[in-house]
Amino acid sequence: MIKYSFVIPVKEINDYIRSTVSKILSLEKDNFEIIIYPDEATDEIWEKTRQIASGPVGPAQKRNLAIRDAKGEILVFIDDDAYPKSDFLNVLGKDFEDENIIAVGGPAMTPKENKFWQRVSGATFLSPLSGGFPERYRSYGKKKFVADWPTVNLSIRKQAFSELGGFVGDYWPGEDTKLGYDLLTKKNTRILYDPELVVYHHRREGLAKHVKQISSYGLHRGFFAKKFSETSHNWRYFMPSLFVLFIIIGGVASYFSKIFIQLYVLGWIIYFVALLNAFYDIYRHEKNILVTLAASYYIFLTHIFYGLRFLQGLIFVRNLKSKLR
Repeated sequence: MIKYSFVIPVKEINDYIRSTVSKILSLEKDNFEIIIYPDEATDEIWEKTRQIASGPVGPAQKRNLAIRDAKGEILVFIDDDAYPKSDFLNVLGKDFEDENIIAVGGPAMTPKENKFWQRVSGATFLSPLSGGFPERYRSYGKKKFVADWPTVNLSIRKQAFSELGGFVGDYWPGEDTKLGYDLLTKKNTRILYDPELVVYHHRREGLAKHVKQISSYGLHRGFFAKKFSETSHNWRYFMPSLFVLFIIIGGVASYFSKIFIQLYVLGWIIYFVALLNAFYDIYRHEKNILVTLAASYYIFLTHIFYGLRFLQGLIFVRNLKSKLR
């Protein structure tokens, strides 16, 4: 009997998806199926796996096809460049024993086999200063309910997902935020975060790809902050933009007053002290001084680019339409 349906959107079959399927097939449980949605299906065959061509549509639309195709009562959303820990379904099964739980999410950790710059990108988010939500990137804290969760590690009851109408395909990234909003406003519930429900997520390699990804997140979150305030008014989303405004306004004001100069210097001192604390947080987990140093540099750039794009989404974007990348 199939209980879980792994749902994996992908543009085309690649080495990541081949590895992911292999990892899923080695899980401790066997009551699952795997559904892959490439633009065009190939003749490659794996056990317990179906390829279903979706055409050139976005990840949200591909995941929504599971309402039609999935045989399992639980939809397990995961990315093609991620794979679950061996005990994943054991942990997930315990969480869904409570019939009141509709959706569950867990951390997406950087796998040890990733290259140096991939590890740097992942390490950037290990501190609250950089990511705001370190529980998304490492097993952190206890179980709790959260307003939204990334689809790299998000599971939901198929019936509830169908009743909500699935993901809104206009937003990517950000379809998961809209789903969290719908769960809260239409089902009066939130997503259960379980720190033991681990997947491993391969990171973007290189600063340019990291900045592009972060900038997109900032733009969407800024737009969501004004459109879906119930789930996007967390103060941590606003902090990078406040930092950017501090740099710009404080820098200009310091030319006109000695007091402003002193306050400006004090602000930078506070920031660098926080950065040192982030350095300590990251090193505790990475145990690699070079990765930690590079991640500290990434943190600063993350704040700048995320903050600028958040302001753009918050103030200037009236109707956000995501584009496939």
